[in-house]
Amino acid sequence: MTININKLEPKDYASNQEVRWCPGCGDYAILKAVKKTLSDLELAPEKIVFISGIGCASRFPYYLQTYGFHTIHGRAAAIATGVTLANPALDIWIISGDGDSLSIGSNHLLHLLRRNLNLVYLLFNNETYGLTKGQLSPTARLGTRSPTSLHGSENEPVHSARYALGAGASFVARSVDVAQKHLLGILRRAHDHKGTALVEILQNCPIFNDGIFHELTNKKNSPDHILELHHGNPMIWGVNHDKGLVLDPVNLSVEAVTIGCDGISETDLLCHDEKNENMAWMLAGLNRRQGMPTPVGVFYAVNKPMLPQLKNEDPGKEDLHQTENLNQKIKKLLDGGHAWTVS
Repeated sequence: MTININKLEPKDYASNQEVRWCPGCGDYAILKAVKKTLSDLELAPEKIVFISGIGCASRFPYYLQTYGFHTIHGRAAAIATGVTLANPALDIWIISGDGDSLSIGSNHLLHLLRRNLNLVYLLFNNETYGLTKGQLSPTARLGTRSPTSLHGSENEPVHSARYALGAGASFVARSVDVAQKHLLGILRRAHDHKGTALVEILQNCPIFNDGIFHELTNKKNSPDHILELHHGNPMIWGVNHDKGLVLDPVNLSVEAVTIGCDGISETDLLCHDEKNENMAWMLAGLNRRQGMPTPVGVFYAVNKPMLPQLKNEDPGKEDLHQTENLNQKIKKLLDGGHAWTVS
């Protein structure tokens, strides 16, 4: 057995900054899982970049001993695109909340997903704007009240997974902040994927949306509410492992059944296929339907062409001839065409 004496522990990826989130915030658990993942993958800190937008989760770059960029609201995907193209050798991670990603930043996220750059996108979803005192976010459930929506949300929430699938994502997954073992597995899968890997992480906001995912984090009852997806396995959940999903051929949708009732056996259940986009779409819409479980795991994972990246065989060697031609082209562009003087 070979022992790597230079292997970094999770604590070695922590910066010297004091971590400041509200007590009970799910960000603490996610930060813990991310540091453990970096350590498990033995990633070199000098090759890692964390890029964030605006929101509580966006403080991540300060708390990690890696490169980082705290950008502006909704623009993390745009900045990350530039960083990835400029240096494809870097390990890029995007940190963004549900508001940052699916409201002001939704257009940038859409194009990032369809371009399929090689990076990991962590979408923290607490169904509220925590940093700006609890306004409705795009993922807020129908009827959710907030300081700016006293009568409750009247709009259907945005489904993060369905949004990603509609944008042409090649990898879509979901986990829960405190489900550390599950989250670690998903983060590893996302990092191993070639292309843009979007991971939605359901998390608690103890101040403005406390307990919104209580049914998923309560160890006693969570088995009745969580469906863990495993490629090639039948979709079964429940404390007694007796609930499953079958396909309704008439409505082309899935429905919940009880194994042992009405002649239903395990062989009648749908098996998860993470390469089936139609199945992923149906599963991504389950968490808002009454009587349905919330799926967690990998919804969809396929190989798709990635955006052609800039080729530079030797990044340390500058091609003076190309640089000179580029400067000439820029000067010609600036000096050419119509111009006028403002006085």
